[in-house]
Amino acid sequence: MAKDMSYEALNERKNQIMKDALQINYEAFELEGIGFDYERMMHEVGYSMEEMRKIQLENGVGDTPLLELRNLTALARKYAPKGKGARIFVKDEACNASGSFKARRAAISVHQAKKLGYKGVIAATSGNYGAAVAAQAAMHGLKCIVVQECYDDQKIGQPEILEKQRICEAYGAEVVQLTVGPELFTTFLGLLEETGYFNASLYTPFGIAGVETLGYELALQCRTRCGKDPDAVVCTNAGGGNLTGTARGLLKAGAVNTQIIGASIDLSGLHMASNHDFNKKSCTTGHTGFAIPFVTWPDRSDCPRNAARTLRYMDRYVTVKQGEVFYITQALAVLEGYERGPAGNTSLTAAFALAQQMEQDQIIIVQETEYTGAGKHTMPQLTFAKQNGVEVMFGDPDTEISGKTLVFPEEPAMIRAREYDLEKAKKSYIYNCVKNYHMEHATEEDIQYIMDEIRESKAFVVSELKKHDIDI
Repeated sequence: MAKDMSYEALNERKNQIMKDALQINYEAFELEGIGFDYERMMHEVGYSMEEMRKIQLENGVGDTPLLELRNLTALARKYAPKGKGARIFVKDEACNASGSFKARRAAISVHQAKKLGYKGVIAATSGNYGAAVAAQAAMHGLKCIVVQECYDDQKIGQPEILEKQRICEAYGAEVVQLTVGPELFTTFLGLLEETGYFNASLYTPFGIAGVETLGYELALQCRTRCGKDPDAVVCTNAGGGNLTGTARGLLKAGAVNTQIIGASIDLSGLHMASNHDFNKKSCTTGHTGFAIPFVTWPDRSDCPRNAARTLRYMDRYVTVKQGEVFYITQALAVLEGYERGPAGNTSLTAAFALAQQMEQDQIIIVQETEYTGAGKHTMPQLTFAKQNGVEVMFGDPDTEISGKTLVFPEEPAMIRAREYDLEKAKKSYIYNCVKNYHMEHATEEDIQYIMDEIRESKAFVVSELKKHDIDI
């Protein structure tokens, strides 16, 4: 008798499907109440730093250069107060096989799949991770399927997403293209069950630990170049794995005083699951429509427990505007001679503004770049925006309205890093704990788990829980 492949049936079987596709017993890490032992999971499931660096280097990943952006630093100092204007560096992750930092995640995940004897790997992503998994699968002789949310209901896709489809297919992957909506996860589950392939998820301990090498390398390179640890590292933030892995790597390198800053493009007002809004955005990753839901509830991922947990590591969170990111993308090319794709330029935009608030002897590092290609260039994205009714103009970026206008700054002084209220995000996380676990009371273990998750005091956590009528 054929299995029921309906949405409801697949989701009922999802825990077993995930267990078969990962061979991780997540239940072993569960604690009494709402929590789980995050550090134990990362330690027992993952690899050592030495092992990961060896695996990555054998597969064209890692040891990427740290570049000083002298001309952008000089431009930032032009607009900074006297004595301000930190040195801006960038870790050029476009030098990895497949052209982005996500090759670090993919190298460890695909290695694990090969080690466990899987015949193929599957990843659900519309982005660079699909290309990274496809490239690593090709190196290891494994089959690869990439499930991609690609179109609106008129089968119109964004240039950047279509570019990623092209590169995944170039590496030999089968790309399953879907319209925006809930079918992505259901299709993904069905394919995992049908093929018996490995779930090369972005959010496993393998995927997150793979990024730890980035933070680790970055700290060592900064010490060699500058004789000190970076004062701040800016990470483009979407699902949280980039920031989480980089922060953990910095800590493992002993860079305990480096400030970790998350940066996302402000897409307030656009709903990412909305067919109407899907093509109104001019960026496909690193935006608030993706990041905020994951910051405030990481366990919405395709794993029982998400290994990307940004509130454990993020010291500050800032947002930038789409027009500012396009501007800095072009500035990087014409001032520094580096043409790079838009995702890493989100954190570069933030770093350009943040550097102006820092002392000149301080160091701020943008921890990733990505490859560029036909669909990732500025002009196709701007043309697509105009075709979708978005007005493109010069002016004050603060006037930009997501989905309606895209505003380039009239001068670099207008580029800003807008502070996002992390306390608000932490309160939202606590509310989601109450709602998703149907909490009526909280044990000492529950309270400690939330304290660890959001890096807040017991008084803060208890106060918020009481606001939701939770018995302490």
